[in-house]
Amino acid sequence: MGELMRLLVVGAGEMGRWVADAIAASPDAFDGDVSVTFADADREVAEDAAATRDAAVYPSDAEPGSEGPFDAVCLAVPIPAVEPAIAEWAPAADGALFDVAGTMGLPLSAMRSAAAEADGTVREYGSFHPLFAPPRTPGTVAFVPGEDGPLLSGVREAIRAGGNEVFETTAAEHDAAMETVQASAHAAILAYGLVAADADVREEFHTPVSERLEGLVETVTEGSPDVYADIQLAFDGAESVAAAASRIADARGDREAFRTLYREAGTARRRERHE
Repeated sequence: MGELMRLLVVGAGEMGRWVADAIAASPDAFDGDVSVTFADADREVAEDAAATRDAAVYPSDAEPGSEGPFDAVCLAVPIPAVEPAIAEWAPAADGALFDVAGTMGLPLSAMRSAAAEADGTVREYGSFHPLFAPPRTPGTVAFVPGEDGPLLSGVREAIRAGGNEVFETTAAEHDAAMETVQASAHAAILAYGLVAADADVREEFHTPVSERLEGLVETVTEGSPDVYADIQLAFDGAESVAAAASRIADARGDREAFRTLYREAGTARRRERHE
């Protein structure tokens, strides 16, 4: 890796800045210093990210891969943009390529192809998914290695140094889990938020349960609607919530049916806690 680890972050939004900050704060993870360069489709966004950090901006008139090379390239772009971004920016990566898009199956497949060298060697590549919004760091980060190595090991060490937990999984396990913990969870919270907005309930009436739900609605809606829309497009999940809501609606007027639904949900939760 040498004395200077050169990192290019493609996508200078909140997540790209989080990656840059985490890595720049832990140069020891790379046995030297770290330099950061930002690239973004909106140059002003990249300039804003660089202005408050000791970072550079990728020249707007330069083709991807024409500057550098960089030891590592991180794709911190929205889910729909990650595959074309990998193809576009992979030539800039001299050592490692990784993403933080939030889905793993398709990006890993794209990186597998993009990381292969003409001589048959494969650059390091892998996929990270911070399971939180950057303002709520530290948190848990899922990781799937493609071709692991010292650079990606350094990235993991830097992320852990910020107080985060990094755990290894598979692309299939991750993407299946996101259908429940992201797509379905967000859809259920959004549904409550829409119902509550129409009901216009006075604050004094809220219960401990509804207060928690109000807080979750605030959490889900405080970020960019585009990000949450991308999650719903990438993962099935809203359909499951709709089907569950239909079962609840069908149980209206049937006390035993409601009791069965509550027992079913409670049993599932208890089983998960003991597994």
